[in-house]
Amino acid sequence: MDINELINLIVNNGFAVAVAGYLLIRLEKQINSLSNSINKLNTIISTKLGVVIDNNDSNKVA
Repeated sequence: MDINELINLIVNNGFAVAVAGYLLIRLEKQINSLSNSINKLNTIISTKLGVVIDNNDSNKVA
């Protein structure tokens, strides 16, 4: 492997890793925000319907 090929490989893959990391960090904030909004809507809807939902395990209805 030539040194130019090695440098080219590092530059190309390094950029892709940096972009993926940046997007994951940005999307994590949005996913947390969406999760909080869904939990709030879940609470509001369950209150309106008179159903008690366990917040620790969102898949089970008490």
